[in-house]
Amino acid sequence: MGKLWVLVLILMLSVGCARDDRSSLVVYSPHGKEMLSDYEHAFEAANPDVDIQWIDMGGQNAYDRVRTERQNPQASIWWGGDGPTFNRAASEGLLEVYRPSWADAVAEANRNRDDFWYGTFLTPEIILYNSRTVSEGEQPLDWDDLLKPEWEGKIIIRYPLASSTMRTIWGALIMRQPTEEDGYAWLARLDRNTKTYAADPTQLYLKIAREEGEVSLWNMPDTYIQSELNGYPFGFSIPLSGTPVLTDAIAIVAGGAHPDIARRFYEFVTSDSALVSQANKYFRIPVRNDLDTSLLPDWMAASNIPHMEVDWERLTTEGARWMQHWDEFIKGRGGKYLADRGLD
Repeated sequence: MGKLWVLVLILMLSVGCARDDRSSLVVYSPHGKEMLSDYEHAFEAANPDVDIQWIDMGGQNAYDRVRTERQNPQASIWWGGDGPTFNRAASEGLLEVYRPSWADAVAEANRNRDDFWYGTFLTPEIILYNSRTVSEGEQPLDWDDLLKPEWEGKIIIRYPLASSTMRTIWGALIMRQPTEEDGYAWLARLDRNTKTYAADPTQLYLKIAREEGEVSLWNMPDTYIQSELNGYPFGFSIPLSGTPVLTDAIAIVAGGAHPDIARRFYEFVTSDSALVSQANKYFRIPVRNDLDTSLLPDWMAASNIPHMEVDWERLTTEGARWMQHWDEFIKGRGGKYLADRGLD
């Protein structure tokens, strides 16, 4: 028996050593465990010498990590987040220049002019609701509907500071108003109707599914995923007056380990076949204009998504200040904020 255990131990150590011989590539991404797991396994199958290690986090959290780690980068790929946040990272020297093989198929509005990042998906923002508790025809159809008295205490929102999706929505809703102060007042009215702020997407989904709240603001692809793949009772409205459509980006982290493998991974997850698969399985709308549209799901061609005009440059330069003001003066104090200013 003793010899048998020695043999087992040797085999276990040899397997461990074999795994240790692989090159580790760290990926920061908000794309969710389902999609990240799929591409971890697919890339490792095609590249058995590589160990993909992904960390699922909000786009803003990814930026914060990359910025904090700039002297000793831990990640090599940052896959997912809005263009303004990637532009900010590029201006701070956090990203490597890389021009992918498909660069000419992306419009200038959906990439960095100096090749620091490229758009992968177009992500419309939506109003999510529990389809079990909110009857068809009673759901909010536009942003201003969320301020109506009937939704008081029924709204749950992902804590915005950690999320590039929510930062985009917050910034767009501020710019939608005549002045910045009017934008803050709008968010204060929304806060007055908000029951709580969820720490992460998982908590948001669970709270809405458990009927702790009925309505939220989120993005369309993740709402589809939670409904179609995970069975949550979620429906959504595309705001009638228009919605911000975020350019979801990818970039190589400056100074990250194994830049050659990082470029391979970048091309792998943005290849024609990968984008078609992501569109059909994960409801991601490709940015590229050179794909065979007959291979994309019918709903993408049929969708009528009214775009809200968004000043992305202004969002890049002023968004952080807006978020700080909201966090310090409005979050959880919307009613007081309005009363102190003589607003309703």
